[in-house]
Amino acid sequence: MSDVLYLAWRYLRFNGGKTTVLVASISLILFLPVGLHVAVREAAQSLTARADATPLLVGAAGSAVDLTLAALYFREPSVEPVSAAEVERVRSSGLAAPIPLHLRFQAGGHRIVGTTTDYLDFRGLELGAGRRFVTLGECVLGAAAANALKLEPGDDLISTPAGAFDVAGSFPLKMTVVGVLAPAGTPDDEVVFVDVKTAWVIGGLAHGHDDVTAPAAAAGVLAREEGNVVANASVLSYTEITPENIATFHFHGDPATFPVDAVIAVPRDRKSGIFLRGRFAELDEPLQMVVPRQVVDELVETMFSVRNMVVLISLGLGAATIATTSLVVALSIRLRRRELETMRRIGASPGRMRAILASEVVLVVTAGVVIAAALTAAVRQLGSVVIRFLGV
Repeated sequence: MSDVLYLAWRYLRFNGGKTTVLVASISLILFLPVGLHVAVREAAQSLTARADATPLLVGAAGSAVDLTLAALYFREPSVEPVSAAEVERVRSSGLAAPIPLHLRFQAGGHRIVGTTTDYLDFRGLELGAGRRFVTLGECVLGAAAANALKLEPGDDLISTPAGAFDVAGSFPLKMTVVGVLAPAGTPDDEVVFVDVKTAWVIGGLAHGHDDVTAPAAAAGVLAREEGNVVANASVLSYTEITPENIATFHFHGDPATFPVDAVIAVPRDRKSGIFLRGRFAELDEPLQMVVPRQVVDELVETMFSVRNMVVLISLGLGAATIATTSLVVALSIRLRRRELETMRRIGASPGRMRAILASEVVLVVTAGVVIAAALTAAVRQLGSVVIRFLGV
């Protein structure tokens, strides 16, 4: 039998171009339906697991899908922000604990999540190094973000400006990395966590000033009259918060009116959650409260519908590929008539020749199956990457 396999292998190797095309065709036609099924299943499991862990979300009225994906996967918010007063509204209801999320800015290509340390407890995120953020200007990096940015506790990270001509709004803030989270295998690995007040500082809602009463600031003083000091434009807002200047930082306006993009509401129990949802279901309510699991279930249903359509198309392509492969094999045998006649003349029996031809087909199909299985295993292992590629 080894001689049969040897001759089959030598023929396939000699006709490498044809063999490659056949193997690739079989691999793809097997991988597409199976790999897609695995990818959708892994994505659905990941989506539903994170949604199940997030009881309720409060945000501006609009797309529940956009609100859910922004709050769960830190996508660019497309819904209008709500005021920080809504955080206190949820807290004062006595029905749930609120966790604010501010998602408007980035640093080094990673989303800055303005929140509280309650979020770290809520997601069960543990520190791999350093400590949690405590004051303005401190940040904690997710494991993947820290690895990509090559930062560790004690290093600095500068936020990305909102725009090249945004001279009056957000401005780069130099933040101190005080901690790095342990890998969690969730979107939390990819972001930069700061206190929500730090996010407001980046947004230009708070700043500090040089001490213009100090002798060192004389060059920036226009006039001193009856205890008042008038400074010129050389006295700039700080872009770094230090122990020396943190006391000078102040907010402009009422912090209750400052923006947050979403509020995670964690009910005390199921009954409290139902009561809280009822309060936000009033007709004149300008906000919406969504149940992430319900939103994700709709997304998953759509994903499975698309998968079924692609599988049906793949089955049609599979039938066409099988027919084409059969035609290629038949034509190949016809073209190899002289070769087969030579084998017969040197003593090869008809059964032995049929075994060689069958072995060629088996080797091609086996190679296709192995490659399709390897691709499917890769999709299973890289499920989270597939989700991020799909934009969620």
